[in-house]
Amino acid sequence: MEVLLEKLYQELTQATRASDKNRRAIAKRLNNEVQRICTQSQRIQDSGEVETWAHNLGMHRLNQCLKYYRFGSIKGRVELHSTLSAIVYRYISPPHAQASYQARLNLIEDFLQNFYLESLNAFRRENETPADYQPRTLLELAEYMAFTERYGKRRIPLPGRRGQQLIILRAQTFAKQQPPEATVDMEKAAEGGSHDPDEARESLPTKRLREELVSQQDSLPEEVLRNRVIEALLSYLKERKQEDCADYFTLRLLDLPTAEIEAILKLTPRQRDYLQQRFKYHLVRFSLSHHWDIVHEWLEADLERNLGLAPQQWDDLNQAINDTQIKLLQFKQEGLEDTEIAKKLGITSTQLQKQWTKLLEQAWEIRNF
Repeated sequence: MEVLLEKLYQELTQATRASDKNRRAIAKRLNNEVQRICTQSQRIQDSGEVETWAHNLGMHRLNQCLKYYRFGSIKGRVELHSTLSAIVYRYISPPHAQASYQARLNLIEDFLQNFYLESLNAFRRENETPADYQPRTLLELAEYMAFTERYGKRRIPLPGRRGQQLIILRAQTFAKQQPPEATVDMEKAAEGGSHDPDEARESLPTKRLREELVSQQDSLPEEVLRNRVIEALLSYLKERKQEDCADYFTLRLLDLPTAEIEAILKLTPRQRDYLQQRFKYHLVRFSLSHHWDIVHEWLEADLERNLGLAPQQWDDLNQAINDTQIKLLQFKQEGLEDTEIAKKLGITSTQLQKQWTKLLEQAWEIRNF
């Protein structure tokens, strides 16, 4: 186990920029989890290959953690949310059959925010961290998100030699509006232990994830910004009477398979393909024209970050754009209003918008080349 601990630490050192203290703490937690599994599993003990099992389990958990670390805090949350949403989608539905897709999305959102908090409580217990522990660094957040994915996918044994994923049991309880005591019972089954019911009820989810992960409400601005982008895009689509595109977008947020989206929207593959192309058209217009500022801020590619370009890419962009666009970019970075920029450049507002959209498209191509 000491060999595995050192291996985990070295891998974290090579793959992350976290502090030494942070890397050692997470390597130790991953190592302790693997040691606990190997000790408690009779199957592993009987295999005669405990070290091999420990290594494989440790590397699996490490790779999950690094996956979310590479995604970053924003994309990591989107990835985790999409993964868990797709699992519970079939098990959570509004009380009325005619309820909108948005009603189902709202229910899933409420359920998952509660589940994230439950997972955080489970993380604290299983890793013996302080009761008020909160992931604050990117690596700690990645560790927590990887744990949450594994926690949700744990298989809970049921009568008749059947098993079910923990998050599905939670979703079924949520959908049926069962009392809190049912959730406590399943929590005991998931952990293989028991604890005081009163204590369990006190720890039931009562707040949204962002209120628990950090001490101040504004400490996760990227989550707020992501919601602003989603809300702005939905409003943009509805203002242009593209409700079918809005429905398609909400289902895509759940990361549902294409066949299921077609079934829900009652579309043929050809109709769905046409709708997808129309949605992409509006998405590009939204991202590069009407709401480019909040989209680029969310992508960490705003003007303050040189549109998300590395120094060499920034030089390439300045060489690729024309003189008008160079001046336009300079004025934008100086914070001038579009009306004032148009006047200085001697062009109309429409011409300015076209030039700016073309510039953003060029930056997008360079950034994603």
